[in-house]
This record gives sequence, structure tokens and C-alpha cells, in this order.
Amino acid sequence: MWSVRLLDTGIGSASYNMALDEAILMQVSEGFSPPTLRFYRWDKPTISLGYFQRTKREIDLEALARKQFSLVRRMTGGRAVLHDKELTYSIIVPGDHELARASVVESYRMVSMGLQEGFQQLGLQAQVVSLADESMRDKFRSLGSAACFDSPSWYELVVEGRKIAGSAQVRAHGGLLQHGSLLLDLCADDLFDVLVFRSEDHRDLLRKEFDSRAVSVNQLSSQDVSYEEAAEAFRNGMELGLPCKLIPEEETAKEKEIAIQLQKEKYEADEWNFRR
Repeated sequence: MWSVRLLDTGIGSASYNMALDEAILMQVSEGFSPPTLRFYRWDKPTISLGYFQRTKREIDLEALARKQFSLVRRMTGGRAVLHDKELTYSIIVPGDHELARASVVESYRMVSMGLQEGFQQLGLQAQVVSLADESMRDKFRSLGSAACFDSPSWYELVVEGRKIAGSAQVRAHGGLLQHGSLLLDLCADDLFDVLVFRSEDHRDLLRKEFDSRAVSVNQLSSQDVSYEEAAEAFRNGMELGLPCKLIPEEETAKEKEIAIQLQKEKYEADEWNFRR
């Protein structure tokens, strides 16, 4: 059983949230911090872009400004995510850890087992979807949206056939970082208002597909689930599903120091957020 530090860093800005994930990755990879599971949330609605996405081609920056949403580029791949009413998680391990030694596909599967247990703690019967199954690939084939939640990756979570969690992973600084969104509520209007589409017909088609493929906890639950309730559920779920022993702690002074530097020099900088 793994021993994993548990952090709940609460509300942070878009730039600081991404900076702290990377700062923890750097410290964990160098052996100064232990393997870490982090829960956090966002100070305002935020679009996070995957590392390879093209900002101006895929995001309507005028609409983003009108809505006063934040924008940040992740160091992980994948597509655009609207972070708002959710529990965000990150799991970070050094390169010699069992999770990092596994293949990308297998490491996704391992983390997904913990997430699946978390949803079950909330009374939702989530399934771990494998796109190795050709029938599942056909069912969730993307129509080309810039949004993350219109199709699952190789191993992600669906409830009643719709995606409820989106994750992305990177191997960098000698370690592994996987982070993702566990949707408590979903406002598709906000997301589709700030994405760029070829035409209104294309937008309407993708919106219809999105609505059929994405779902949130509170759309399915008989009672509203709070951030605190979700954090407790996924803490228990990760311990059961990975399995691991979670040890509540706080981020270190050095991690905060590195995060503040990364926030200023990288995640708040146009050179990073508009690099593509």
C-alpha cells in the first residue's frame, strides 16, 4: 500500500493553481516531498487549455473578457476545460514510483480505479471506460470540439453513459503529474460561449453531442453535493481504489516559494498562455 501526502489547498487563482501543481511535481521528483494527492478549487470560472492547443484559434477572447473568466495553459495535454463548480485533483509521484513506471494507459487506469471508488462513495455507479474496446471508441468518437468533456480518454469515468471526470497527464521534471476535474455542477452555456466554432450549425451540433456525453454529480445525485462532501468521498475512494494510505499535511514553504515564482514568470505570462 502506498503512503501518500494529502493536501487540500482550497481556493486559488488559475495561475497559482497550475504553478503549485508544477512546484509540487518538482519537489516530489527531487525527493524533497512525498508522493502527493492534492484537492483544490478556483477563485473564479477559468478556462484551462491543454499544452498543445492554440489559444486564439480555439478561444473567443472577447467573450472570455466579457464574462470575466480567467485563462491559463496547463503543462498537461488534452483539450479545454471550464473549471468552476468542481473538485479538482492532482496526483504527483516521482519517476521511480509504481504509478510512474507504468505505461500512460495503465497509470490512467490505476488512478481511475480510485476515482471510481470516490463516485461510488457519493452513490453514483461510475464505470471505468476503456477505449481499447472498438465499440466504445465508436460510441465516444469526438466530433472535433475544443472542449475536454465531449469524449473520454483511454481510461476515464462515465455514469449512465456520460463522462463525469476529465483528466490529463504529463511526465516531466523526472516525475508524473495527473490532474483532473470532477464535476459537481456543469454549465455548458458558459463553456460554449467562449469556444470558437466554424459556424453556428457546427456549434449547435457539438453542443448537442456535448449534452449527450457530459454530466455532473449534482445532475445525478438526489441531493446537492458540496465541495467538502466530494473531497471526503474522493479521499476515501482513493484510499480504497489505488490503494493507498493518505496522510493529511500542508504544502511546504519551499513549494509555495517555487509556486509563486512559477506563477509570476510562467503561468501569468502571455509568452506561456499564448505560446500557440
